[in-house]
Amino acid sequence: MISLVSILTIAAVVGGIGANRSNPGKYFYDNAVMGLELLEAARQAGIPKIVSVGTICSYPKFTPVPFREEDLWNGYPEETNAPYGLAKKMLLVQAQAYRQQYGINAVTLLPVNLYGPGDNFDPASSHVIPALIRKMIEACRSRAAEVAAWGTGQASREFLFVRDAAEAIVRATESYDSPEPLNLGSGQEITIRQLAELIAELVGFRGQIRWDAAQPDGQPRRCLDTTRARAAIGFSAVTTLTAGLRETIDWYEHVNFGARRDAA
Repeated sequence: MISLVSILTIAAVVGGIGANRSNPGKYFYDNAVMGLELLEAARQAGIPKIVSVGTICSYPKFTPVPFREEDLWNGYPEETNAPYGLAKKMLLVQAQAYRQQYGINAVTLLPVNLYGPGDNFDPASSHVIPALIRKMIEACRSRAAEVAAWGTGQASREFLFVRDAAEAIVRATESYDSPEPLNLGSGQEITIRQLAELIAELVGFRGQIRWDAAQPDGQPRRCLDTTRARAAIGFSAVTTLTAGLRETIDWYEHVNFGARRDAA
């Protein structure tokens, strides 16, 4: 059972590649300040345990795959989201420093890209999964012949369904007490092109996917080594990407159009 004398900080100002490129200063300042102030307030209040949820964006651009926690400091993050990733990385430094000086049990979790029902589907700030789901559903409803997607489609990502992420965070809050960061992921890598084709299949879009190579791919590859999480908190993701996408698509259609796919 999670103690009432623990604090979980998962708050962040986040967005996709476009939002990160448009708001580097805001994303650095807002994410750094909200974390720094919360941890300091917790210290002053005498909270003995703090769980800080960071980001995979803190890893270096060319981290060997799968990403191991030991590689976190071996280079600079991918440029389009470096300010956000570095702001979150500083909270790891703060957590370790506060543990050393004040004896606070401050732990840091590093999840991969999360997705699921309730995600942000705003075209101006959404991440890749909600962005593609919205585009393809709208294309189906308008009978559009094509959908535009950023980049070449060759970059890869790993995704963690939100319910699995919540389970991992609870387990870490209950039993993870190390100063070292902890990767949280599914351990499954997929290219953005494969992801787009899978979403098109699930929503029934049969048109063309047009790749805009003038737009950035972001980090070339992302996939985590989740060995430490399995050993330390007994966590392994249970939701497959296909199942998670189906549930997310179903939620989006129900909220926006009043009917679920299986009832349509």
